[in-house]
Amino acid sequence: MKLARQRVAGFLTDPGRVRVVLLYGGDAGLIAERSELLVRAVLGAADDAFRFATVGRAEDLVVESATIALGGGRRVVRLADAGEGAVAAVAAVLKGPGDALILLEAPNLVASRSKLLKLVEGHPEAAAIACYPEEGEELSRAVREWLSALDVAVNDEALAWVVSRLGADRALSRAEVEKLALYIGPGGRVDLGSAEAVVGDVAGLSLDDALFAATEGDVALADRALERALSAGATPVAVIRTGLMHLERLQRKESRPPLTFQRRGSFARALKLWTAPALAAALEDFFQGEKESKRTGTPDATLCRHLVLSLARTAARAG
Repeated sequence: MKLARQRVAGFLTDPGRVRVVLLYGGDAGLIAERSELLVRAVLGAADDAFRFATVGRAEDLVVESATIALGGGRRVVRLADAGEGAVAAVAAVLKGPGDALILLEAPNLVASRSKLLKLVEGHPEAAAIACYPEEGEELSRAVREWLSALDVAVNDEALAWVVSRLGADRALSRAEVEKLALYIGPGGRVDLGSAEAVVGDVAGLSLDDALFAATEGDVALADRALERALSAGATPVAVIRTGLMHLERLQRKESRPPLTFQRRGSFARALKLWTAPALAAALEDFFQGEKESKRTGTPDATLCRHLVLSLARTAARAG
């Protein structure tokens, strides 16, 4: 089943008898956080090696899912970086015996093409949870909750500034907020000055600037933003995978999660420039580029630049 956003929080504390959970999307930190919550929901606070296993191959899921824990209790089996190669094994798990909870972490899944996602969404004993980077009101709410849990308040001006610097990865964002809370101390209140003194520019590693500029047809801005992202540590394969997710959002004609006010205009302008066939062709280029980038000896930095700037030139011609 496809889990609606409003059901996610409750599901993470009680997955019921669901046997397979697929966590996918562009926010690896959010995937890891939700995976950990599901592990705790099943195992409790105890660190039970007999009831938890991490496997490196999809084929191992079938055996592990049917294994009975020494001492009893439901088991959890985790597969990191799950991909399309896991389809047969997951199908076998769902047909076979056992009640173990199988956690599939898939930060690099291309949702529009995924047979794995289709399998999970279509099965009553499986659930798919999208884990995309938070923005706007969602991120503001998360920052307030993190600070509140540490007995720290924040004024609106400081909150807006903090949110503008976060969002590319939930784990990195949370680490920055916890650093800020440690600086303020329990019972304190964050103001703009303290926020500026402590919080780094986690959003600087985001590729959004380059990709939004590209699909809007701004070749020069896309080029500059891409160079900044690569210089700041973004890897070429991350550029390509983030590009795939950005194009999928345009293909669906919906922004998930909701975009900030500043991004909505760019998204709307891009929708006017891109036809369905053009988007399909761009997605195919990025998909082939991802496969090519995995080959030894491929100049992947050159490849990712070519893909992003080709997007920008296509959009510029359409405009």
